Formats: sequence, structure tokens, C-alpha cells
Amino acid sequence: MKKYEADTQEKTVKGLTRRKFVETTAIAGAAVAAVPFLGGKPPAYAQARKVHYLQWSSFIPAADVEIQRQAEEFTKATGIDMTVEMINQNDMAARITAAVESGSGADVIQMNANQPHLFANGLTDHNALVEELMGDQLYEWAAGAASVDGVMRGVPLFNIGNAVAYRTDYFAEFGLEPPNTWDEYLEVGRVLKNNNLPIGQTLGHTFGDAPTFAYPLLWSFGGQEVDEDGRTVVIDSQGTRDALAFMREFWEAACDPGGMAWDDTSNNRAFLGGTISASLNGASIYFVPRNDPEQYPGLADNINHFLNPEGPNGRYHFVGPRALSIMNYSPNQEAAAEYIRWSAQQDNFSEFMTVNQGYIQGVTPEWENHSVWASDPAIAIYATNPRYGRTAGYAGPWNRQSGEAQEKYIIVDMFARAARGDDPAEVAAWGQSELENVYGV
Repeated sequence: MKKYEADTQEKTVKGLTRRKFVETTAIAGAAVAAVPFLGGKPPAYAQARKVHYLQWSSFIPAADVEIQRQAEEFTKATGIDMTVEMINQNDMAARITAAVESGSGADVIQMNANQPHLFANGLTDHNALVEELMGDQLYEWAAGAASVDGVMRGVPLFNIGNAVAYRTDYFAEFGLEPPNTWDEYLEVGRVLKNNNLPIGQTLGHTFGDAPTFAYPLLWSFGGQEVDEDGRTVVIDSQGTRDALAFMREFWEAACDPGGMAWDDTSNNRAFLGGTISASLNGASIYFVPRNDPEQYPGLADNINHFLNPEGPNGRYHFVGPRALSIMNYSPNQEAAAEYIRWSAQQDNFSEFMTVNQGYIQGVTPEWENHSVWASDPAIAIYATNPRYGRTAGYAGPWNRQSGEAQEKYIIVDMFARAARGDDPAEVAAWGQSELENVYGV
């Protein structure tokens, strides 16, 4: 399967209408007894067809409402009984583990980040379904997050992106423009911190904001964890040392020192409280004041966003892909595939994009032109976020080893140590040793 490269602009993916979907799935249902799906067993039509779908409970409540609505419409269109279960993201890994180990549970599970790699043995082969729905248009990082040894262990559906939210009124007060490079961001941050309005960034052991800051900074200076073979650790490089040296200066000159211990909510509170001037975050930080003007009068009108700054090696963003995976144990694999088709078809996913208000992006480039990006200038920049996507473990795969390194916060801790003033060469050498332990070198 081909993978879409970031600099390719041709967009050819077409979606099915609801009417066409019903016609197509009716034909598929009639033929499935003769043509087994995904190498599994055809559904038992003596029993009512049903699908149990498990996903996280979104930070955007309207998104969960839309999923329920689409499930109800799916049942009306196909006669397949749908159960949608939504739980806290922090509980998802345990549920997936229990399902795989017991051989029972939901038929379709929403996988986060590199979970298709971690649970590959419990997931079906989705190659044909991905080819049918996405063709060769997937962003490379989206395909890589779900592809294990050449087999797609899920259908990538969307990405949770990030950008730097900043206070336009603070920037205007001091004659500042949104930065394009890290050096420009350093000088902007220096002015802001000198006026008691620092940049807010966590370097703590927190799931979201710390790695989405540290990894792209590393990549933009040319550092990376491993070589393309996915085994040779190369973190102790000049690019890494340059990134760490920049971090040390940037933290001292531009950042709120309290960020060292922040979690993923701390920067939101500081930004919404007006004590910091900018922070890397998802679009949700903007929609809190936009959707609650009584509590935050006028604040949303003074917020805009810019992409991660560019370094000597380019501009990058840490992506947060989600994929829908059919479980090996499921007796309802064909019905589960029909539900994934329904979720991915153009009109349904378009509405899902709309209700998310810019919090998510698509996994093919056609969604960069979705109408949601024109609905509010403050979120328009999120449309291009996926172009710069990379995942943990680059230039190797986002596999179990790179996932372990991420869970141990090795890259984050490297930048935290640099921010505290440690020598970049010593920090890079420490990171090399830690990663070699993870990769079994």
C-alpha cells in the first residue's frame, strides 16, 4: 500500500453517499457467505447481526453525541444492532488488554497512537479495508501508526493535532508577530517573559503536552531516536545536542519555570487565567472561552494559533492518530467492517469533523479543505498540522520499543534536564544509554 507524502498535494479520495453505502453493503452482505471477509468466518445470519464498539469519551462532548447519532442511523440503514460504549481514555489500554487476553469483548475498538502495534496479535488484517476506503492517500505517519510488518491492524480515521495558542492582545501590546522559527520564538518569548507574560510549557511526566513539545523540537534540529532500521540508537548526535542547547536558553529566557511540574491541565488554566502568553495545545484550549463567553468575556477574540516553529531541519508536529480495529475474536467481523465503512464515508466523517470544531484532522489530505477550517480564522492553521506529522521512534517505526521509550519519558526528561541547566553533551549521552536499554542494544 502506498503512503501519502507530505509534499504531495493531489487529492483523489472519494466518499460514498448513504444511499450508495446501503446498496453496497447489502450486496456485500448477500455475497459474504461465498467470499469470507478478512480471512475470518462469515457472520451467522441465523442470528441478529450486531456490533459492539468501544471508544474513548471525547473532550468534545458534541463529538460523542454525533457518534451515537451516526450509530443509530447505521442501524436504521443496515439492520445491524449497534452498541456504543465510551470510557475514559486512561481506562482504554486496560480494557483492550483484557479483551485480547480473554478473547472476548467489543467487536471494534478505537486504538490510540501506536496501540495497533502493541495489540497486533489480537487484531485482524485490515489491508483490504484500508485500500478500499483510503486508497494510497494516507499520510505516511497515519499508515505507519497502524501498519505492523506490512499488515494494517486498524483503519486510521482521524488525528488529534496541536498548535501554539497565543494571546493576540499581548503580542500586539509589545509589537510582536507570531514566530516562524525557533530563534524567532526565543526572541518573542524573551520580550514576553520580561513583561511577566512567559510562555507556558510543561516538561513533566504528562501524557500529552510534554511529548508533543519535546519530540518536534528534537526533530527540528535534526535529532532522532533511532536510524531507519528501527534498532540502531542515534540519539547522541550533534542535532540532539543543538536542540538541548536551545532548550536550555529558551527555558531560562522565555518560559514559566513552574512548567517543570505541570500536567496537561496546568497550562490550560494558566493560559485561560491570563498568566502566560502562549502554549502548545489542542484546539480545545480555544473553545473553552469561545463556548463560554460569560465566564471568559472577550477572551476568545484575543486568541489565535501558529504551528510549531521551524528549526534547521524543518518543522514537525507530534501526531495523535486514532484507528478503528476489528478484533480477531469477534464473531461479527463483516458487520464490524460495515460499521467502519459507515464511519469513514464522506458525509458522516465530514459531520464528525464539523462537530469537533477543529479539534481533529483527517488522515488524508482532502480534509485540509474541509469547511470547518473556514468557519473560524482562529483554528484555520490546524488544517495543515498533519502535513508535518511524525511519530515517536522516528526514523524507525512507532513500535513497542519506541512506545516504551515514550512511556518512560526519556525524550521529555532529556529536555527537562537541559532546561535545568545540565550540559547538552552529558544529557545526550544519558539518552543514548537509556534508549539502548530499551532497544536491547
